[in-house]
Amino acid sequence: MFKDKVFLVLLVLGLLTIVAAAGVITVQRGNGGGESPYLKVPDQSNMIVQESVPQETQVAVAGESNATKKEEMQAVDSGKATAKQETQAPAVKAGTDKNAAKSLVLNFTDAARMTWPVKGNVILDYSMDSTIYFPTLDQYKCNPGVVIQGDVSTPVIAPANAKVKEIGANEEIGNYVVLDLGNKYTTVCGQLKELQVKENEYVKEGQVLGYIAEPTKYYSVEGANIFFELTHEDKAIDPLNQMK
Repeated sequence: MFKDKVFLVLLVLGLLTIVAAAGVITVQRGNGGGESPYLKVPDQSNMIVQESVPQETQVAVAGESNATKKEEMQAVDSGKATAKQETQAPAVKAGTDKNAAKSLVLNFTDAARMTWPVKGNVILDYSMDSTIYFPTLDQYKCNPGVVIQGDVSTPVIAPANAKVKEIGANEEIGNYVVLDLGNKYTTVCGQLKELQVKENEYVKEGQVLGYIAEPTKYYSVEGANIFFELTHEDKAIDPLNQMK
């Protein structure tokens, strides 16, 4: 009986020795640089990125962004073009008015009526049949026109459609403009500054000719004014008879 137990113990010890020896052999093979018994899994990081954002999707998004920018630039360019047209509109209109002025037909008659070149009191009347008193000169003399009181820098307008016949200046009435109204009617506007017209230019009734200047030494007592004369066939006539 005792012999049987000893035999079983030795058998178990032998088996354990065999198993331990097999384990040592396996570990040595692993340290020896042999191939790993496990399957290597390739690095899939790049594959995951490509799959999450396909190339077609990236191109499509880029195309939409470029299209949007292009549309925005076209909208900006369109806005600039519109603004440029609006900015140029007044110039076109001015050119049209100028062409219209060039085609004016001047046909002033004794039945026609003029606009006052400036609103104000008549301080010296027309008088070619008798003399009137001029305060600054302290003398009586004839007056071929009327002297209309006004403030310095007040606009002076064309009394009717006309052509600028002459621009000049003298000591008595300062800067002046001669207007041809047609049918041998002409007017003279004196005591002006900052003239807005040129010779041979056509002007419409109400267009600014210039502005009232400081009075010349011939009208220092009367004060700032406009000298206004109307002639027909080079003969002075009373302009008040032709005023509206």
